[in-house]
This record gives sequence, C-alpha cells and structure tokens, in this order.
Amino acid sequence: MFRRDFLKGTAALFGTLTLGKTSLALPTFQSSQTVKGRVINAKTKAGIANVLVSNGLNVAKTDRDGRYQLPLESDSTIFVVKPRGYQVPVDSNNLPQNYYHYVPNGSPATKYEGIKPTGTLPQSVDFTLDPVREDDSFSMILFGDPQPRNQTEIDYMSHDIIEQIVRDEEAMKASFGLSLGDIMFDNLQFYDPLNQSIGTIGKPWQNVVGNHDMNFDSPDNALKTETFRRVYGPNYYAFQYGEVNFVVLDNVMYHGKDVGGYHGEITYEQLAWLKNLLRHIPKDQLLVIAMHIPLWSTDNREELYRLIEDRPHTLSFSAHTHYQRHDFIGKAEGWQGINPHHHLNHATVCGCWWGGTPDERGIPHATMSDGGPNGYSIVEFNKANYKITFRPASRPFHEQMAIYLPEETKSAESSATEVTINVFAGSSKSIVEARINNGNWTKVPNVPGPDPFIVRLKTLEAQDPKPPGRAVAGPNATPHIWKMNLPANLPLGTHFIDVRTTDMFGQTYNERRTFRVIA
Repeated sequence: MFRRDFLKGTAALFGTLTLGKTSLALPTFQSSQTVKGRVINAKTKAGIANVLVSNGLNVAKTDRDGRYQLPLESDSTIFVVKPRGYQVPVDSNNLPQNYYHYVPNGSPATKYEGIKPTGTLPQSVDFTLDPVREDDSFSMILFGDPQPRNQTEIDYMSHDIIEQIVRDEEAMKASFGLSLGDIMFDNLQFYDPLNQSIGTIGKPWQNVVGNHDMNFDSPDNALKTETFRRVYGPNYYAFQYGEVNFVVLDNVMYHGKDVGGYHGEITYEQLAWLKNLLRHIPKDQLLVIAMHIPLWSTDNREELYRLIEDRPHTLSFSAHTHYQRHDFIGKAEGWQGINPHHHLNHATVCGCWWGGTPDERGIPHATMSDGGPNGYSIVEFNKANYKITFRPASRPFHEQMAIYLPEETKSAESSATEVTINVFAGSSKSIVEARINNGNWTKVPNVPGPDPFIVRLKTLEAQDPKPPGRAVAGPNATPHIWKMNLPANLPLGTHFIDVRTTDMFGQTYNERRTFRVIA
C-alpha cells in the first residue's frame, strides 16, 4: 500500500496508474490555472519542436513553434527535459537552469532558506536551449555522497577528489557529472561553497536529493526539499544525452519534524510522472535511473520495476550506504524483466564521512566500511552499452584492490595461511586469479566477508578510546572479497603473489604482494 504524499496545493485526483496487473487510483493534476511558454533555440531564437516540458506530473511536448501548455498548481516547478543535441543554460557553478519555480508566497520559514516568493505567474514561461553536438559515445563523472559537514570537509573534497579529476584525462572528457545525494551533511548553508568547488571541474553537474539534504524542520515530506529546490531545482527530473535517458528520483520519504526519521519510498506523483514520461522514450534506448537510497531499501521498488522492466536496457545508481556493491536484480528479488537489472550502489566521495587517520595533507584516509577507498567513477556510454571505471581517491588509477596476508609465515604452515583479496569495485561477474612466484594462474573463489584492514582498525580503536581522526565505519561483510590459501611447504625466503582481476566490462587490473617464508 502506498502512502499518499501529494504535492503541496494539489487539488483533486489524477486518474489511474497501472503497474503490471495492479491499477492504483491516483490524484489528478486538475487546476484552474495554466502555464504557457516556449522552448527557444538560444542561437537562432526559433522555437524548438518536440521538447518535453513537465509540471512534475504531466509531460507535454512542444509544437513546431516550440510552444507548450500545462496545468499548474501553486508551489510547483515547471522544467524542461533536456533533449539530445541541446544543452540547458548553467549558472556560475555549472548547475543546470532548466526550471521555473512557481511559489507565489514563497516557501514556509525554515532554518535554511527556501524559495523566495515568485509572485504572479508570467504570461509566458520560456526556456532557452543551446544547440550542441552529442555523439552516441560519451561519458559522465559519478559521485556518491560528497556529504561535508563544514568548510574543512569541503576542502578535503577539493584536494582529495576535485584536484585529481582535473588531472584525470579520461574524467575531463566527460560531458557532465552527477552526485547521488547527500550533497551536504545537514548543514545546508554550505551548499554554495561546495557547488563552487565542484564547479571548478567545468562540467554541467546534476544532483540527487539525499536524506541529509532535507529541511528537518519541515512538517512533512512534501516540504522537505525547499532549500534543495532553491539551489538545484526540482527534486525529481529527467534529461537525455545521446541515446541515453536519465531519470533522477527522490526516494527519501521524510516522516516530518514531529515524528522524525525517514525511509526509502518513491511517491505516487513520481511514479505517475515517470509513467507519463516513459510514453515519450523509445523502449530500445538505455534508461538510467539515479536515486539516493538503494533499491533494496526502497519499500515500493516493485512498483518502479513494473514501469521499467519491459525495457531491455536499464541501469540504476544509488549511494547512501558508504560502501560499494553491484546487484543484478532478478526474479527472486521481484524483477520480472527478461534480463536482470543492474543496480550499482556507488562508493562515496567522503568515504566513511571523512573518518580515519589524517595523512600528511591533513586529509583522513576515509576508507569505507567495506575496506574500499573513497573515490568517483567514470561511466562511458555508447547507445545501450555502458562501462563503469572506478577511480580511487589519491591513488594510482590502476590500484583497484588490496591483498592481505601476513608479512611472514612458517614453511610448515604455509598451506594454512590465508590470502584475502578485496577488489574495490568487484562484482559477482568479476574473475579473480592469482599465481605464486610466476607459477600458473589459478581462479580464486569469491568468499564475501569483512575487510581485514577495517577489522584491524576497529580493534585498534577499541584499544585506544581517542584514536587520531574520526572513527571509521564497519566492518561489514562485503561481496567483493576473494580468498585462497598459500601452497604447502613453500621454501624459505622472499616470495610474491600476483593477483589479476577482470571485471564485467573486460577491464583487467594487476597487483603484487611480497611475503617471507621462515623456518
């Protein structure tokens, strides 16, 4: 059963939403007011036909003169779905400006400023788009939670992540970036300096709302994102790049200031809007859905599945957990599509909320609870195909795993010596192989479990109540662990183990670890 969470000011009912065999009665967007306008080519000033414009529920397509018309309620947002071959205007921080808030009296008073009163609706709400060339092949930069508490942690991000990106030739080929929620850690007054930092990358930057981006003094879910909306625009929206269609959802359901807390759920309005949007998206094109809370923690995820599972090419991203994990969702998890749905719960920019011992720069190592480093990814697209490459922060790009075994082991006990391999962005589709002293490669079995480094850190923290830096998170069992034992009766001396891993995209990485065998 859905919780009814309607847009503030919605008047009546909006029909029936059919999800698989289930039909749900939903509110309709019936209003005495109408918003009209044009979508205009910024260079020629001519209207652009067939551009999608939405009020958050209805989706209209512009006519040959670029004109659209939509019903409008107070306290809502009109936005353009960026089409292929055009770029929306951006502000000085490279944030897209493809929306118009209609909040005549402004947002209710909250600790952090919401939307100022917009007054009377203009006779024409127009949008401009700049024509650009968009190839079938392109890439994007993907962030999990940046989540700084203050300016100090924004500076950590600037030095640990942003400065690396601008030196990363592959990242700088990206067409845009996307942050998967928890842009801030509750302290919303720091949105602007954070946006300034990310803005130095020089790419248009999209944002997802997270549970730490809410106005906690708002009375209900409908008003929780007034500050986020003021800064970033609508809390759910869509855009197209090449032949890939991106949908950003808000799946954080806030219980209101009197109750507190939240859970993962997608509101009725968003599901109805998504159904309306999908009518305009060819089924053979890749659909990418971005959200903050992972699908497995989203209560009504199967209602979302019913809308998208008839499409052969789907992918989704989330963050929130502060560890990295690939899921391939199939029938056992409620997905009824022909092919499993790939969901990536992505690593975070802040790692474990900037925990751990500071390095020589004063920046904590921020290792996540799965033993993986903080970082970002480059996602490459070519029509319906994609490839994801993880970039660990402040490390060589090839450093994609950690190999754990004792510095020394006795020859008679070598066969009992365990080797643990943590492939930071590994999945059930990864292949991990190892060899000793240039011997034969052998496949290493996947054995989910905790990362030894995090286990050791938590043991040290228990012994020292005031360790340097903030405590790290975890340990938690992670699926990207592989284990093996050394061969029996290794001779005395220094030996080495080589490990190579090949991911689901055919990318191969190699690491070596030396160790000693004693009598």
